[in-house]
Amino acid sequence: MDTPRLDGRTLACIGVALVTWSSAYAAIAYALPAFRPGEVAFARLAIGSLCFALWLIAKRPPLPARRDWPQLALLGVIGLTVYHLALNYAETRIASGTAAILISLVPAATAALSALWLRERLPLRTLCGLGVALVGVVTVVLASGKQVRFEPMAALVLVSVAASAIYFVGQKPLFARSSVFGVTAFTFFAGTLGALPFATHLPQALAAAAWPRIGALLWLGLAPTFVGYIAWNVAIHRSSASQVSSFIYFSPPIAVLIGWVWLGERPGLLTLVGGTVTVGGVILSNTSGRRAPARPEAARGTKGYEHG
Repeated sequence: MDTPRLDGRTLACIGVALVTWSSAYAAIAYALPAFRPGEVAFARLAIGSLCFALWLIAKRPPLPARRDWPQLALLGVIGLTVYHLALNYAETRIASGTAAILISLVPAATAALSALWLRERLPLRTLCGLGVALVGVVTVVLASGKQVRFEPMAALVLVSVAASAIYFVGQKPLFARSSVFGVTAFTFFAGTLGALPFATHLPQALAAAAWPRIGALLWLGLAPTFVGYIAWNVAIHRSSASQVSSFIYFSPPIAVLIGWVWLGERPGLLTLVGGTVTVGGVILSNTSGRRAPARPEAARGTKGYEHG
């Protein structure tokens, strides 16, 4: 089966997700001096869950079938609780450059899991594009001026990579019979409950924290979490999981740009070169050769198939 093309709405959703997710690095770094990694993870997920709950009350969409609740709960704990806890704890011990390099393995892990789980075909062009983009990501991180060293703690980031791939791929079959928003909301409720044991001292931390640190938690819960995950899951619903996930390679260059504008961290020439290579790799992995035009009947049937 041919890889679906990326339309304007899908690309817009990917862009929103990447910009908000890329801003999370600065927000997490700003919040960690006042909060423990588990507290940051719980607060972020709890704020996102509150947003989803309010949205469900206001819109009253169809809820996922009861038979899917156990799978949704498992995906929420793996893809949200485990992902955020592992990454937050790892970033207290390893260089951010090391974490960025390892997190950039998510597209490859998602593509491999999609091929095994969803039987999604991986063209040679896609594989080559992923490799080129990874080279660009490594170049950007190495040129950022931050120390890059591998430690045993980096294994936690690999846990985050695996958890993220399982979350992205595991949701896609559920989107075929439930709304994107309902599926995402349920996973967030489960993920928040999973992180609850790590937030026993959060009230005391909130009372002692300065309001800008608390503002960082609010930003994490609203923008990268609620808005970002909704936009990303809409994109995955409209295209293949492996194809959409390749755009995660854009995140490090976007994070560098945010640091330039927000923190005054001016990127060097090698950083810009690496960003260009990354963009080229993503374009290569999402560009297919000429294909025969779809029959009118098939085109009509595909256009009408949407959720949410």
